Amino acid sequence: QVQLVESGGGLVEPGGSLRLSCAASGSAFGFEIMDWYRQAPGKKRDLVATINSDGRTNYADSVKGRFTISRDIVKNTVHLAMNNLTPEDTAVYYCHVPLGSWYPETWGQGTQVTVSS
Repeated sequence: QVQLVESGGGLVEPGGSLRLSCAASGSAFGFEIMDWYRQAPGKKRDLVATINSDGRTNYADSVKGRFTISRDIVKNTVHLAMNNLTPEDTAVYYCHVPLGSWYPETWGQGTQVTVSS
């Protein structure tokens, strides 16, 4: 069974940086796509960034130029480097693997990111 475990969340001041990590287990062949989502209180869960097995990336407009998604395909890990953070980035961040050729859709448990002075 696929399992995703996030880490790296915390409290930072506006303008600061954090690097989130997601460790994926149970993948003998790797994942075609890995994503990061986030959900703030009272809001829906939104896609932040996605990366495929070729390294192609896409970002939400709200984080373009500030966030960078990367992955190590061999280790089945994905990272989200977040720079120039603002209070609007405060949310629970979730690692996500969409339905693939050999695995079901899977969500991590989430890690809290709080941006406040």
